[in-house]
Amino acid sequence: MNDGNVKRNLLIIDDDKLFCETVKDEFRSPLLEIHTAYSAAEGLHICRSHNIDVVLLDENLPDSQGHLICPEILDGNEQCKILFITAHPSFEHAIQAIRSGAHDYLLKPFELEELRLSIKRALQMSEFERAQLLQSYKAIKDQQNSILIGTLGQNGGVYELVKRATEVRSPVLITGDTGTGKTLLARHIHYSSPCHEAPFVFVNCATLPENLIESELFGYEKGAFTGAVASRKGVFELAEGGTLFLDEIATMPLHLQAKLLGVLDNGTIRRLGGQSQITVNVRIIAATNTDLEAAIRSNLFRKDLYYRISVLCIHIPPLKARTEDIPQFCRHFITLFGANPDLDLDEKEIRLLQQYDWPGNVRELRNILERSYILHKRQLRPSELLFGAERKISGENPVIAHTSHEPCSLEEMEKNYIKEILGTKGGNLTQTAKALSISLSTLKRKLKLFRLTDTVQIE
Repeated sequence: MNDGNVKRNLLIIDDDKLFCETVKDEFRSPLLEIHTAYSAAEGLHICRSHNIDVVLLDENLPDSQGHLICPEILDGNEQCKILFITAHPSFEHAIQAIRSGAHDYLLKPFELEELRLSIKRALQMSEFERAQLLQSYKAIKDQQNSILIGTLGQNGGVYELVKRATEVRSPVLITGDTGTGKTLLARHIHYSSPCHEAPFVFVNCATLPENLIESELFGYEKGAFTGAVASRKGVFELAEGGTLFLDEIATMPLHLQAKLLGVLDNGTIRRLGGQSQITVNVRIIAATNTDLEAAIRSNLFRKDLYYRISVLCIHIPPLKARTEDIPQFCRHFITLFGANPDLDLDEKEIRLLQQYDWPGNVRELRNILERSYILHKRQLRPSELLFGAERKISGENPVIAHTSHEPCSLEEMEKNYIKEILGTKGGNLTQTAKALSISLSTLKRKLKLFRLTDTVQIE
């Protein structure tokens, strides 16, 4: 009856106790809780105290007529589906019930199989509407989270590029260190473009195992491989008319890079195990924190694909290069946390935050502010969490000593961190990939990119 794994509620409002018990016995299921009420008042009480998915509502009740209580049922359960039951030969009251919000009606007498199909259709419609609501809610939240904060650095040309990107459907490549806001910028471009009502689909190429990336991108046909019991659309089809955001595109295997290039050139895909070409209309936005030109020199990224995805190339500077944006970021994040709008950081705190290097960029700033809000709700002091005992204050000019060496690039930090984890795992690639929360294929590609292959055996 219920095709999902969530328990649903069915309410029978009918004074015929034998009918109620028969339905309960016939449709009993671990995923369907069945309630019974023998009067309108009792049924409305259950509706007010439970989230009811489907109601079987009889027309003739001891204390009311069924069509009269439809609005009250729906008042507290907007997504509820009412199946109106009537024996009236003219269907007059059934029509009144439909006009009052009932989903369907059944004419007595009816077979249990007819009732079963009606309940199944009502539950499926309820599931579909719930999914639509969740999708709508997600789109609204994504749109709210796509507002650009700050200046994107001193170069005003960046904002001009972003504006151009919202006006066209050409591919966009967003570069920048981890945590600078590449995903937020991709969302902003999509939701500021004419196709903002179409889907925005996000794929992190680094988190997908190599053997699943192709089926995730292009979908598959039934029987394409063991376990493919039904056909499934890939993200290109799911993003039809909208935007497909490919994060960490530098980790995509070379053979799939060739297929992606073909999609960009021809506008068609072929599902795994399929024979026909499917036309797709999707705008590609890609992002990476890797030097793609270095990856090209190392034969880890296709030069022709690089030229194809970088029609518009937007670089987001690290936070340490745009510390003038920190006050605005702070105000924005404090508002997101639901804090008192009058709560703000004093000038001393702002100056301390602006003197830090922010290796984790905007993401680190948000993390520190959120922790500070949890710990110090009345007076935010994020610098205490940031610098700790390493902060030395001399008059009004604190000396920040959060590192004992000169700052290095994020790529160098990533390389050193991978070497460190690899050492702690005794060179075991599987355990290292798990500790880094990346796929084994992604780790192997990074080892080649950073020229660390001489320290391990790459299969």
